[in-house]
Amino acid sequence: MEKTPYTYSPNQTDSNPSTSTEEPSQSYSKVQSVTSEQLSVTSYESSPDQLSVGLVPDSSLFTVKGKRTNTPGQVFWQKPAIYFLLPLLSIGVALLSGCAGSSNQPPSVQSNPQPLEDSGGASDSPQKSASNRPLTPTQEDSNFVVEVVKKVEPAVVRINTSQTVRSQLPEEFNDPFFRRFFGEGMPTQPQERVQRGIGSGFVINSKGLILTNSHVVNKADTVTVSFSDGRSLDGKVLGEDPLTDIAVVQVSANNLPTVELASSTQVQPGQWAIAIGNPLGLQETVTVGVVSALDRSSSDIGATNKRVPFIQTDAAINPGNSGGPLLNARGQVIGINTAIIQGAQGIGFAIPIDTAKRIADQLITKGKVEHPFLGVKMVSLTPDIKQRLKNSRNTNIRVDADQGVLIVQVVQGSPADRAGLKPGDVIQSINNQPVTKAEQVQQQVENSGVGGQLPLKVQRGGQTLDITVQPAPQPARTE
Repeated sequence: MEKTPYTYSPNQTDSNPSTSTEEPSQSYSKVQSVTSEQLSVTSYESSPDQLSVGLVPDSSLFTVKGKRTNTPGQVFWQKPAIYFLLPLLSIGVALLSGCAGSSNQPPSVQSNPQPLEDSGGASDSPQKSASNRPLTPTQEDSNFVVEVVKKVEPAVVRINTSQTVRSQLPEEFNDPFFRRFFGEGMPTQPQERVQRGIGSGFVINSKGLILTNSHVVNKADTVTVSFSDGRSLDGKVLGEDPLTDIAVVQVSANNLPTVELASSTQVQPGQWAIAIGNPLGLQETVTVGVVSALDRSSSDIGATNKRVPFIQTDAAINPGNSGGPLLNARGQVIGINTAIIQGAQGIGFAIPIDTAKRIADQLITKGKVEHPFLGVKMVSLTPDIKQRLKNSRNTNIRVDADQGVLIVQVVQGSPADRAGLKPGDVIQSINNQPVTKAEQVQQQVENSGVGGQLPLKVQRGGQTLDITVQPAPQPARTE
């Protein structure tokens, strides 16, 4: 196609060819940029339809130089070119697009649709583009998480529990006055309702031993264990330990798939963490994150009286995940998912698997756990606490040490009382390990066991004393 020639002035500010104009005589004239100094304004008063034509100073609009006459057409010629340029743009674009789309091939060849993929699988280029990738599983679709799930998921179970809760009527309702007031509609017998719960667990022994949380099966009347292959079996709680939130459930089965247990002493912050469980009843849910921190105490997470150095993770944990495994990138269990902080996101906690194994062994062999007990109330000594004690008039405790663990109270008749420990003593080391936090003392006591000899170094006033304590079993709690 023959292209129409366009001529531009050297000082033209817009070099787009599509902004050219056309004379009525079909010949093309030169388009120039007009500045405020070159602008001449002509007024027409003969008709309201005739306008005063001009440009804003420093404008980049164009005018077309035409021969001035006294005909009404003069109004048209002295209007800025932008007014009659727009209709010509569409014509120019259509002509240019026709040139761009021209081809020497016959129409039959041009109209053939091109396939999205080569049906024969062959390609002229050495590498196929991403759009030509077949929609079938490839090596790139798999990763270590997929392999971990395939390995571990058959050993992860869902635990359903039920408990019959009886609500007792207050004694006041037995009074004849209340009976006359409420009439026959007042219940006379205790009301019963069934409370149901759901959690997770994992098989640690092919003969049917399952590890889970104590709070999942606590006070349950019935326990049902469901496997990923569709089987459901009745479970029996062999034992539970509320202080560490560990429980062991037994089902009657053999040759069950089991998990591999790692050592939690090898866990490091930043490593991969994979959680598998049944959050909100959604069975076999997988979430992925990292180990965020180690050795979180029960006071750190708001779980009082839990003797556990928790693993913190940002792998999503929700109600129903409790008792499920926290895994490393090799599919080994490093912890048992147990707690979250309400209202927070990406903050979950797991019991280290070494702690769980130690407690589970006692539950399996004895049905209960004996926790060592000192009989003291203690707090980590900080400059703030030391200053508050110094300014307080309500205590006789005076502390000279700058750090350590301060004994606030000693239970009468306890192992600590028999060993001679007193309020105001500051523990500097226990079992030859320096301590600065109350949780460190508790952990050393827990590791020592019942009946062992536990050496302490304490500071009392200006003296340093060596005291040996023999922990006793933790007294049973009264409900």
